[in-house]
Amino acid sequence: MVLKTFGWSFAVTVLGLIAAVFYDGWAAFGVVAILAILEISLSFDNAVVNAGVLKKMNAFWQKIFLTVGVLIAVFGMRLVFPVVIVAISAKMGPVEAVDLAFNQPDRYQQLVTDAHPSIAAFGGMFLLMIFLDFIFEERDIQWLRWIERPLAKLGKVDMLSVCIALIVLLVASMTVAVHAHQHGGVHVDKQATVLLAGVGGLITYLIVGGLSSFFENRLEEEEEREHEAEEQAKREGKPQSAVLLAGKAAFFMFLYLEVLDASFSFDGVIGAFAVTNDIVMMALGLGIGAMYVRSLTVYLVRQGTLDDYVYLEHGAHYAIGALAVLLLITIQYEINEVITGLIGVVLIAWSFLSSVRRNRRIAAEEGGSGSPDKAQVSSGV
Repeated sequence: MVLKTFGWSFAVTVLGLIAAVFYDGWAAFGVVAILAILEISLSFDNAVVNAGVLKKMNAFWQKIFLTVGVLIAVFGMRLVFPVVIVAISAKMGPVEAVDLAFNQPDRYQQLVTDAHPSIAAFGGMFLLMIFLDFIFEERDIQWLRWIERPLAKLGKVDMLSVCIALIVLLVASMTVAVHAHQHGGVHVDKQATVLLAGVGGLITYLIVGGLSSFFENRLEEEEEREHEAEEQAKREGKPQSAVLLAGKAAFFMFLYLEVLDASFSFDGVIGAFAVTNDIVMMALGLGIGAMYVRSLTVYLVRQGTLDDYVYLEHGAHYAIGALAVLLLITIQYEINEVITGLIGVVLIAWSFLSSVRRNRRIAAEEGGSGSPDKAQVSSGV
C-alpha cells in the first residue's frame, strides 16, 4: 500500500537528486534535499486538509489530482509562479524574467522578495477564510470545545467570517503604513498593493469555494433523489444527470484544491530563497516535496485516517489559521520558516494524540467492541 501510494514520489526523489548532481555537483544534491524536507514539513497540514476534500471525489478525479494537479503544483507554483511574480512586479516580459532568474539570481531574488507583501496578503486572506469558515461552523465533533462551541454560535451571524477577514486585512495594511511613516518613508503604493492583493485572495476564496460548495450540495441533492427513485423503480435518466453533475462538482472541488495548494505553497517558495536563489534547484527541491504532499493526501484518504482520527482535520485547520496570521505578519516583519513549520507540526501532532485518547476512551466505555464513529459528540479538551 505504501509503495503503491508513494511509488511516484520515491521515483521523482531519485530522479530529482540525480538531476541535482548533474546540474551542480554534490552541493546541489544537499540543497535540493534540504528544500524537499522544508516543503514537506511546511505542507503536512496541507495534505490533511486536501484529504478532507479529496475523499469526496471519485477515483477518476483523484487520479487527475495526482497527475494534472502535480504538474500544476510542481511546474506552476514552484517554477512558473515566482517568474510570473517577478515579471508583474518588475513590469517586464516573461522571457526577460526567465533570463533574469538564470543569469542574475540575486536580482531575481530581490524582486521576488519585494513582491512578498502582495503574495502574503493574497495567500494569508485565502487561508484565513478557510480557517474562519471552519471554526464558525456548527459541527457534531468538537476538539477544543471551550473555543469551538461559542465560536460556532457566533458563526450564525451572516458574513461574519468575511467581516473579520476584512478587518484583519485593514489592520495589516495600516501596520504597513504606520511602519513606513515611522521610518520617514512614503509607502502608499505598498499599502494599496496589500489591500488589493488581500481583497483578491478573499474574492478568489468566495468564488472558487462558493462554486465548489454549490455543486457539492447539488450533487448530494441529486443523489438523494436518485436513491428515492431507485426504491420506487423510477430511474429514467437519473444516472446520466447525476454523473454529469458529479463531474461539475468534482471539477470545482479540484479547482478549490489547486488554489488551496497554491496558497500553502507561498511560504515554501518564499522560504526557499533562504536556502538558495537558483531557480533550477528550487524547482527540483520544492517539486520533490510537492510530490510527497500529494501522495500523503491520497494515503490519508485511502487509509480512512481522517475517519479514524477525527481531530486531525481540526488540527490542520488551526495550523491553517496560524499560517494565515503568520503570512500577514510577514508583510511587515520577518519570521523564520522553522517557526511556521513547527507550529503546524505541533498542532497536528496534538490533534492526533487527542484523537488516539478519544478512541481509547470510547473503546474502554464500549468494552473494546465499539466503533469510535458511534460517538457523535466529543468531550473535547
